[in-house]
Amino acid sequence: MDFAEAFDAVGSWMRTVLLNEWTFFQLALIVAGYLLCGLLARRIEPVVEARARTIKGNPDLLRVIIAFMRRLRWLFLIVWLWIADAMLLRFGWPSYRWLVATALTLAAAWFVISVLTRIIRNQTLARVVAVTGWTYFAAYAIGLDRVILTTLDSVAFNLGAVRLSLLLVLKAIALSFALIWLAVLVGNVSAHWIQRSADLTPSFKVLISKLVKIGLIGFAGVIALNATGVDLTALTIFSGAVGVGIGFGLQKVVSNFISGIIILLDKSIKPGDTITLGDTFGSVRDLRSRFVSVITRDGKEYLIPNEDFISQQVVNWSFSSDYVRIEINFGTSYDSDPHEVARIAIETAASIPRVASTYARPVCWMTGFGASSLDFKLRFWISDPSNGLTNIRGQVLMALWEAFKAAGISIPFPHREIIMKTPVEVTRA
Repeated sequence: MDFAEAFDAVGSWMRTVLLNEWTFFQLALIVAGYLLCGLLARRIEPVVEARARTIKGNPDLLRVIIAFMRRLRWLFLIVWLWIADAMLLRFGWPSYRWLVATALTLAAAWFVISVLTRIIRNQTLARVVAVTGWTYFAAYAIGLDRVILTTLDSVAFNLGAVRLSLLLVLKAIALSFALIWLAVLVGNVSAHWIQRSADLTPSFKVLISKLVKIGLIGFAGVIALNATGVDLTALTIFSGAVGVGIGFGLQKVVSNFISGIIILLDKSIKPGDTITLGDTFGSVRDLRSRFVSVITRDGKEYLIPNEDFISQQVVNWSFSSDYVRIEINFGTSYDSDPHEVARIAIETAASIPRVASTYARPVCWMTGFGASSLDFKLRFWISDPSNGLTNIRGQVLMALWEAFKAAGISIPFPHREIIMKTPVEVTRA
């Protein structure tokens, strides 16, 4: 075929495909749908946005809603083009719908990729998804998708009765990542809904959230393997090696995981509890599958393995009650009235705002005759140990100092008497 014949063929194609009434009709459908969908999206977006603003404490669900809300025009356009494509296919020739079908493919590609890149928080992963998606759709648009897929499928090797190709591996990886990511997203959204329930205890909420997320991830993995054509019975040959690996290399991981489930079931600790483990005193922030997050009063966050809460002694200041009794030891001089000292100490402790005097009145007892003072023990209760223990002790001691000073009661300090057995001559320099 020479240049003239090629030019005539291109011209004939343009006259029969591009420059005919069906092409202009398809173009009119696309333009009308774009304008109509834009008008409809502007009407619906304010309603959806007002509804989305009422969502509190569920950032994952809010991010998904916003990603869809900002692209309602394209979602409506996809529906419009799909209906138009179905009508043209039913009442016309397949060649009469090529422009609508191409626009539908491009609109769907743009919508899916833009939503995914908006939902995915990791910018690098979002760029990888965008580049991979547009590369595939570009190959699909120019008709190279079958060639690329056939080439990837030809690179294969046999593993026993199983044929593993590069295409199968890539499909398994992509589908597994996509389904597991979707399962994690759905698990996070459901976890936020569960946390808002007022009928469940905090530890039971955490347990249900973790079981839902683990179940969704496992189900997504099975679906991904089945969708890619991997026979799950062929994986049984690896069960022995996996069992040995768990038994030797993953002892701590499995131990902490099982310990986390036990902690959630026996409700020994829950988010918000104030605990002491060894030298760590703080509030439980979160229960994870491997560790417990504990925040101390100085802002440090300790990630303590779950196994330590099973094997070591743990002080839970708010296990059965939020009330905690605190003791303060002090002494006064021997010339003070012990009855008056006890009365002033009780009244002073009851005047501190954090002291729960309505739960149990403070008490003060004389405990002994010291070397240079009358020894007393002051006991009082507080209901918020998570706000600190040292600070409330300091407040009570400062208040005792001011009350004793106003009442003329002195707090003695040790005196030392030195006896010289031989005379000592003191001279002025």
